[in-house]
Amino acid sequence: MHPGGPYWMRKDGGAWSIPKGELEAGEDPRACALREFAEETGTLLPAGELVELGAVELKSGKVVLGFAIAGDLDASTVTSNTFELEWPPRSGRKQSFPEIDRAEWFGLQAARAKLNPAQAAFVDRLAALLDEG
Repeated sequence: MHPGGPYWMRKDGGAWSIPKGELEAGEDPRACALREFAEETGTLLPAGELVELGAVELKSGKVVLGFAIAGDLDASTVTSNTFELEWPPRSGRKQSFPEIDRAEWFGLQAARAKLNPAQAAFVDRLAALLDEG
C-alpha cells in the first residue's frame, strides 16, 4: 500500500508499507491486523489462518508485526480511511487525505524494492514459507 498525503506523493521506492497500526491496550495482535487491514483497505480479510511473519523494527524505532493470509484482493477496489493534516504547512487550513492512496501487486523483487526497507524482510520470510525464495 502506498501512503497517502502530500509528503508521500512523489516517493515510491522504499515508501510502500503493509497495512499497520497501533495495538490498543490488551488487544490481540491478530485482531489489530484484521482491524487495520479493514480500515486501510476498505476490505475485510478472507476467512483463513493468519500466518505470523515475525517483527521488524523501523528506523523510527516502531516495531511492526507482520501477518500473511491467502486471498485475492483486487487492488483497484482499495478505499482507505482518511486523516487530517494542516496543509500547506503553517497555513492554518486542515485538509483531508487518504491514509493509503493506492494499492498494487508486485513480484518478489519489486516488492522488496518498493517496501519500507525494514518491511522487505516480510517478503523474504513469506517467500521462504512458500519456498519461492
